[in-house]
Amino acid sequence: MGAQGSGYERELKELLQGQPEAIRRFARALPPTDRPLIERVEREPFLVVRAAGSLGFDLVALRREFAFPLEVKSSRSEAIHFSAASGRASDQLEAHRAAVGPVGLVVLYAYRRIGHRGGDPWRLFGATDPPDTGSIRYLYRRLPPVETTREGHAVLRWEHGMPLVRFLETVHFLTERPKVPVP
Repeated sequence: MGAQGSGYERELKELLQGQPEAIRRFARALPPTDRPLIERVEREPFLVVRAAGSLGFDLVALRREFAFPLEVKSSRSEAIHFSAASGRASDQLEAHRAAVGPVGLVVLYAYRRIGHRGGDPWRLFGATDPPDTGSIRYLYRRLPPVETTREGHAVLRWEHGMPLVRFLETVHFLTERPKVPVP
C-alpha cells in the first residue's frame, strides 16, 4: 500500500477512534439517518493500534467486547482480485487466517472505494471462519465473506461488503447495555 493507501488506513483509524473532526468529515457524505450511527463512535470509540510490519495486519481495533485485526485495501475498481500482484495478497490472506485461527479472533478486510461519492465509501468483509461462541460470532455472521472465484482466488467485491456504518450499528446493538430502572 502506497502513500495514498496509508492515508485511507489513517482515515479508518481516526473514524474507529472516534476523532471528532474525522467523524464530522465522514458524516457529511452520509444520509441524515446514518449520521448518528457514526457520531456514536465519539462516545464509544475503539482503541486502534497501527500494526503494520510487526503483526502483518494494518490495524487492530480493540474494545471491551471485541478485538479485530484489520487489513485495509483501497481501489477505484469495483473489485480487488487477490490473484493480482503475483498472488501476494492471497499469501497474506492465508497468513492472516493462520495467525488468528488458534486464538479465536477473526480478520476483517476493510475496502475503501476511492472516488466514491454520496454515502459510505467503506465496506467490510470477514476473512476467516466464524467463531463458535461469543458476541463476535453474532457480528461475524452478519458480515459478508471474502469471496472466492471459480479458480479459487479470493476477491473483494465492494458492492457485496457491509458498509462501515452498518458494521458500527451492529457493534452498538450487540454491546448495548439493557436499561434497568433504578428502584
